[in-house]
Amino acid sequence: MADRGSSPGNRTNLLRPKPVGTEARTHGAALSRSIGTFQLTMFGVGATVGTGIFFVLSAAVPEAGPAVIVSFVLAGVAAGLSAICYAEMASAVPVSGSTYSYAYATLGEIVAMGVAACLLLEYGVSTAAVAVGWSGYLNEALRNITGLELPRAVLAAPWDSDPGVINLPAVVLVGLCMLLLIRGASESARTNAIMVVIKLAVLAMFIVIALTAFDADNLADFAPFGAGGVAAAAGVIFFSFIGLDAVSTAGDEVRDPQRTMPRCWRRCSS
Repeated sequence: MADRGSSPGNRTNLLRPKPVGTEARTHGAALSRSIGTFQLTMFGVGATVGTGIFFVLSAAVPEAGPAVIVSFVLAGVAAGLSAICYAEMASAVPVSGSTYSYAYATLGEIVAMGVAACLLLEYGVSTAAVAVGWSGYLNEALRNITGLELPRAVLAAPWDSDPGVINLPAVVLVGLCMLLLIRGASESARTNAIMVVIKLAVLAMFIVIALTAFDADNLADFAPFGAGGVAAAAGVIFFSFIGLDAVSTAGDEVRDPQRTMPRCWRRCSS
């Protein structure tokens, strides 16, 4: 009996691109287009602000010192160029699935499957990093406000340097986000927009207060680790821009995607 998996026809199918817009015809009714430009922009801004400011900065500063400012500029330029590419593809292929759909429509199924695997790994790693960072901040807030702190057993994984049993706050956070996403696209977009506005307001307040204690002497040894440190920090900071491609996953849920998504990409990249 012939091996169907190795037949020339199947190999050809793996390389055949998928026509744009076939998802709705082959998998049921199309998704409701309920997301506008502002909510879509908040998706990208929220993901970037969340990981970039609150979690990545503490890892980037030891790499570059005060020159981390330059690292942010370099990472921002790279992310902006990437956003331009996403804007073009999102306008040409206005469907959900992000780079998976783009690869499927242009390079074929087998390439799209590899891209999908990379996307799953990307989102899994970034989600875990943010959830673990949030868990640490929650414990610190409890310590400062109430004087109490959570036991180590529920703050760390068994394989950490200071092992625990499970990072329970991180698991709870991921579970709550999952329930919100299951609730619906419009509800999650609205909630995300509210949280992003609050975060931006807090950051603006922090900047204003921090400027009162500005000391130029802190910039004296601007790049203690040279160009290598700046480049290494830029690579770490670019991790914070992972959330930008989340914008392109909502192609089937955006009103007038050919105009809305490129406009959103321009706002996020700026």
